[in-house]
Amino acid sequence: MVMSKEIHKFIKKYRLIERGDRILIGVSGGPDSVALLYVLNSLRKELKLSLHIGHLDHMLRRNSGSDAVFVKKLADKLNIPFASKAVDISSKHKKGSLEEFARSERMKFLVALAKKTGAEKIALGHNLDDQAETVLMRILRGTGLYGLAGILPKRKINGIYFVRPLLETQRKDIQAYLSARSISARTDLSNFQEKYFRNKVRHKLIPFLEKYFNKKIKVSLARLAQSSGLDYDYLEGAAERSLKGPTRVLTFKKLSAAHPAIRRIMIRKRLSGLQEGMRRITYQHMLEIEEMLLNQPCGSVVSLPKGIRVKKAKRALRFNLR
Repeated sequence: MVMSKEIHKFIKKYRLIERGDRILIGVSGGPDSVALLYVLNSLRKELKLSLHIGHLDHMLRRNSGSDAVFVKKLADKLNIPFASKAVDISSKHKKGSLEEFARSERMKFLVALAKKTGAEKIALGHNLDDQAETVLMRILRGTGLYGLAGILPKRKINGIYFVRPLLETQRKDIQAYLSARSISARTDLSNFQEKYFRNKVRHKLIPFLEKYFNKKIKVSLARLAQSSGLDYDYLEGAAERSLKGPTRVLTFKKLSAAHPAIRRIMIRKRLSGLQEGMRRITYQHMLEIEEMLLNQPCGSVVSLPKGIRVKKAKRALRFNLR
């Protein structure tokens, strides 16, 4: 009951869910997504919610198809519409992080399903531990304020709001919630394979930091993300007010008048206007654009992931796709 009340408070705090919402719940079958499903189902009558369940089988494990069967049984039990899809991630993946590619495919599936079902929101089961791991991973790789904001409670992508009601709930509390209600969930054994960066952080680095430096390191990192998110939200609002005009141009006049922090956000906003998602645009990329802006001659170009091209013209930076 305590966990449910805290989640309800978190939902209200960030206005994640409103009365009458149509919500697609991404359910893998693991503890987090199963707990999310039950929490949202408990709100269904009170808020007159229309719920739908989506499940993507990445086919990365021999028995992965049994997860879809498990989730389908949950959907039938709770009388919630269900849709699933199997994608052979290994055969489709060509380069880069397999984890990142799998995440991208899942997002594409959920967005397409949300549009098909008329859902305005997609709910995911990321929790406080996930948040702490994400922030720590980004610190280790190198990041700025945007990266420190970690996983946002609510974010609009491709016209759909992604909401994460469990983001201030610890994994141990989710497990206790399920245990107290005798609710079963699937265990993904790949979560224990330390060939994945996140799993190394989860099973080695965080326990080490908890033991020798800070017993509440996960809470501290989650609070850092919350604070950074609020700061970034304020700066982003200031940047938005300076972005009137053509969507693929930033004039030197606007850029020179802006504080460096605002200037970087203005550039990021122009980049995100070309391609959804900024996960592959790194801090180093931003430095290259600034170096070109301040010190390189007109005609200089910076090439970025996803075919993005930034050119220094006579009076402005121009953003295009190759």
